[in-house]
Amino acid sequence: MKKKYLKLFSAVILVLISLLYGLSEKDIPIESENKNGSLIRVEKVHDGDTITAIVENRSEKIRLIGIDTPEMGQRPWGSKAKEYLESLVESSFKTLTIEYDIEHRDKYGRILAYIRTKDGRLINEEMLSSGYALLFTFPPNVKYVDRFISAQKEAQNNKLGIWGKKGLKQRPYDYRKEHPRFR
Repeated sequence: MKKKYLKLFSAVILVLISLLYGLSEKDIPIESENKNGSLIRVEKVHDGDTITAIVENRSEKIRLIGIDTPEMGQRPWGSKAKEYLESLVESSFKTLTIEYDIEHRDKYGRILAYIRTKDGRLINEEMLSSGYALLFTFPPNVKYVDRFISAQKEAQNNKLGIWGKKGLKQRPYDYRKEHPRFR
């Protein structure tokens, strides 16, 4: 329990320091963001926020940090989110850059990551700004939270995707509570 609070405290301190110095993740050029990233090759897109890719010569399931997309049973939005993620992956010929935050894995053993296209676009953010995902952040993995908040607001203001007239009726989190499944 102490470890959990220590991580949360560390994340809060980092956010406060960046606020004090007037820095944000937008001030960091993409080139320096990618220095810690490595190339991955996507094997499969499971849904709008989970892929399987070859990472360091191993097949790994990867959960995109900071977003939550409709479940496949939330028609039509689950399949639309998956199709949009597939199009982003395909636009980079399935070769993407992976970037980590503080925690590298979730409780299910999936890698937690930010994924970038070949031209440097942050896929997690693209899913939000296009209206195919909702903001879903958990400290200490909050590296791009300000960008993600702005991206979701942009989609909401423009009534894109799930924010449109015939948009999503139930948050994915609530849907999963009502439709539990084994992992």
